[in-house]
Amino acid sequence: MRINENTLLEGRRVVLVPYEREHVPRYHQWMTCPELQKLTASQPLTLEQEYEMQRRWREDDDNKKRWADPRVAEEDCMVGDVNLFLTDSEDPSLGEIEIMIAEPKDRGRGIGKEVARMMMCYGITRLGIHKFEAKIGKENQVSLALFQKLHFQEVSYSEAFQESTLELRIDEEHEKRLAGDRSLMEEKNYRETKAAIRPETAVHPRI
Repeated sequence: MRINENTLLEGRRVVLVPYEREHVPRYHQWMTCPELQKLTASQPLTLEQEYEMQRRWREDDDNKKRWADPRVAEEDCMVGDVNLFLTDSEDPSLGEIEIMIAEPKDRGRGIGKEVARMMMCYGITRLGIHKFEAKIGKENQVSLALFQKLHFQEVSYSEAFQESTLELRIDEEHEKRLAGDRSLMEEKNYRETKAAIRPETAVHPRI
């Protein structure tokens, strides 16, 4: 995460911020939910293990962010998780994307699609990614439908893990399709933006 540790991405309805230590308790609470564990193929961790995981993510060179509603304090308004991992050291143009909407009230509102497109734009323009992958469990039909709407195609299926691998190669047509999203997303310095928040409100300014 070193390459983007101070990056904040502001979209139309969501703000993506780096995964900080103060976000860990909320994330840990989410991941005690059996449904989310199943949908994300995750094993429950202790709070101490989650803090250690956060520390390691901060020191990695891949991309991991939380998204937040800018009207309230970050740790109180987190609704999900988005990751963009650089998984192949021999192919830096490949990125694996993951999305989770943890809060039930925020599902079905188009947030996942907006966040996915924001992260894809960032990956293409800032990280030089030209191919995206998403690995999704068979029972996670919502995520499968989301990525299919984004023109991902299934390239393989693992019977052992009950998991599909979907892929999207970025060509000129996809570049044009994503071009409109770039104008709706603003990149800012996370530290400077956070420092500008008045302590009595703890609200992210929306410019």
